[in-house]
Amino acid sequence: MDVLNFTGLHEECGVFGIYDHAGDTDVRAAVYSALYALQHRGQESCGIAVNCDGVISWHCDVGLVSDVLDKRELEALPDGAKMAVGHVRYATSGDRSRANAQPLVVQHCKGRMALCHNGNLTNAPQLRRKLELDGAIFHGTADTEVISYLVTRSRLATDSIEDAVSKTMEIIEGAYSLVIMSPGKLIAARDPNGFRPLCIGKLPDGGYVFASESCALDACGAELVRDVEPGEIVIADQSGLRSMREHCGKRPSSFCVFEFVYFARPDSIIEGGSVHEARKQAGRFLAEEHPAEADVVLGVPDSGIDAALGYSERSGIPYGVGFIKNKYIGRTFIQGTQQQRENSVRIKLNTISSTVKDRRVVLVDDSVVRGTTCARIIKLLRDAGAKEVHFRISAPPFKHPCYFGTDVPDRQHLIAVGRTPEEIAEIVGADSVGYLSVEHVRQLSPASACGYCTGCFTGEYPADTPEIRQENVWDKPVKNMI
Repeated sequence: MDVLNFTGLHEECGVFGIYDHAGDTDVRAAVYSALYALQHRGQESCGIAVNCDGVISWHCDVGLVSDVLDKRELEALPDGAKMAVGHVRYATSGDRSRANAQPLVVQHCKGRMALCHNGNLTNAPQLRRKLELDGAIFHGTADTEVISYLVTRSRLATDSIEDAVSKTMEIIEGAYSLVIMSPGKLIAARDPNGFRPLCIGKLPDGGYVFASESCALDACGAELVRDVEPGEIVIADQSGLRSMREHCGKRPSSFCVFEFVYFARPDSIIEGGSVHEARKQAGRFLAEEHPAEADVVLGVPDSGIDAALGYSERSGIPYGVGFIKNKYIGRTFIQGTQQQRENSVRIKLNTISSTVKDRRVVLVDDSVVRGTTCARIIKLLRDAGAKEVHFRISAPPFKHPCYFGTDVPDRQHLIAVGRTPEEIAEIVGADSVGYLSVEHVRQLSPASACGYCTGCFTGEYPADTPEIRQENVWDKPVKNMI
């Protein structure tokens, strides 16, 4: 993937929540460990909220987990809490500012609520405008505030927080995986399409956790139980774990396939399938679809390595380590001059010339957005003496926008729009280019029984997009709005 082009693809957020009824777990430390494990899902802001006897305290800010949640800030939160939630954010909607950092904590006459959201609402602008006309005041620009207002409104007219969440799910549209903490309950909810991941884990003492990925469960010592089903609301409280399923089965399962391709950590289990094995399978499919006569298979660190292993396994071409990644370079890098920008790839990656010199190379990466970074990486291989470079991508070409939580750029910036693989190969400097087919990307995880959203590849979406929505949600009867 174009991870070195600082405007590459990103997923919106990672969410986490823990309910330890026995009180044996330091929930502050558990959230900290989980957010570290989910850092790949968002590096712009993060936060934590803890619930101590119904009183919610929180801290969030712009920055990485290690910077925002340092020892001093964690120790300032009350000890002995039994519940906590946490969030890491990358913005696909809303400004990159402290006002949009989560958890979002709100106060109303029935108590406080802390809300964490991963996804993107497709009807957020209409909802926000109606709320503003009704007198609502927004502090940030993220979809999460819209959700919090609607949950709060419904909470004032219902008997429980879970009923308020259910009422809100009748109104909001698009992608959302939610973790919500009230004074006495921890709730997880997933949109009826199941666009974004959300799973349930169990603590050794019987408590429960909710997380975007199972790697966060491993980090805090929880055991994976199952995924939250599309449309399901799961409640953890002093009575244990229970579920509300009135929104289940209303939409076809449409899990974002790019979670398997790139977003999720390789050690996660999502929808019953191993992310690592799914990426190896992508490489095997690539070897079948786009074989090449070559001497070595290389993966672009880190996201292309698993697929490269699969390509090597199926093709019989040896796998080699062709790059060393500078692990001390952070997500951002100051590039004041054109020369510095051109050298950014060399600073993050360096070739191992003995692996590539005078050899025919298959280079595997998970995706290509604009093509600028892969062109620089291919040039690195040429400069190191590679005779041929055959570029293989373990995803179909991006040709359409995403409305459900992935910041795919405008179509005019996508290299695959209006170009053949041969034309793309000429632009990036490769001898050949091969993409994984849409048919095979839908078969990456044989263990998974979910359906997939492939709208960014095909332009066919499983839910209404903002452009084609015919019905304004605010034209619905008032009784459906509370």
